Amino acid sequence: MTLTIILFGLVAAAAEIVGGSLVLMRKKWPRSIQEYLLSLGAGFILALVFLELVPESFHAVGGEAPLFMLLGYAVLHFFEHTIVGHLHFGEETHTDVMVSGVASFSTFAGLFIHAFFDGFAISAGMEFNFYLGLLIFFAVLLHKIPEGLTIASVMIAAERGRQTAFLASLAIGVATMLGILSVFVLSAVNGRVVGIAFAFSAGASTYVGASDLIPEINHSRNRVIPLLVFGGMLLFWAGTALLAPLAGH
Repeated sequence: MTLTIILFGLVAAAAEIVGGSLVLMRKKWPRSIQEYLLSLGAGFILALVFLELVPESFHAVGGEAPLFMLLGYAVLHFFEHTIVGHLHFGEETHTDVMVSGVASFSTFAGLFIHAFFDGFAISAGMEFNFYLGLLIFFAVLLHKIPEGLTIASVMIAAERGRQTAFLASLAIGVATMLGILSVFVLSAVNGRVVGIAFAFSAGASTYVGASDLIPEINHSRNRVIPLLVFGGMLLFWAGTALLAPLAGH
C-alpha cells in the first residue's frame, strides 16, 4: 500500500512539473483552460468533502471530527492567507505583466504549503480508505497543472529566470511528496492518528475548494466557468459510480 500511495503522489507531483514546463516551452495555454480545470476541481472537491469526507471523518474519530476538520481548515488559512498573504491561482499567467520579487516569494510560499496539504490529503485518505483516497487524488490532480502554470509564470514575470521558474515548479512537486510521506510518519506513531489526519485533511480539502478555488472562479468574466462547478459535482458522482463497484461499495 505504501508504494502505491507513493506512486500516486509522484503522479500528482509530476502534473505540477508538467504545468511549469508548459510555460517554459512557451506553449500557448489559454486562461480559459485553467479556469475550466479549476472550476471542475472545485465542484469535485466540494462534492467529495460533503458526501464522503465529512461522514467518514465522523466514522473515523467520532464526535471529535468537527474539531479536527476545523483545525485543518484553520491551519491552511493561517499559512496561506495570514503568513504569506492572499494566494491566487493563475493570476499572473501573462508574462508581460511584471510581478515584484516579494509577490513571487509570497506566491511560491503559499503554493508550497498548499501542495504539501494536497499530498497530505491524498496519503491520509488512502491510508484510511483507499477508495476515498483515490477520489481525493483525482480532485487534487484537476488543479495540479494550473498550479504549475501559475508558479512558473509568476517567476518569469518577476524576472527570476527560466531555471528558477522550473526549480520553483519542481519544489512545489516536492512539497506534494513531503505531504505524502508525512502521513507515513504519523501513522507509525499511533494508528488513531490516521483517522485524525483524515479528518484534518477533510477540513483542508474544504478550504482548498471553498476558499482557494471558488473565489478565483467567481472572478472570471466567462459565465460558463461557474456552471462548470456543477459539472465537477456531476464528475464526482460519475467517478463514484464507476469506482464504487471496484471498492465493494
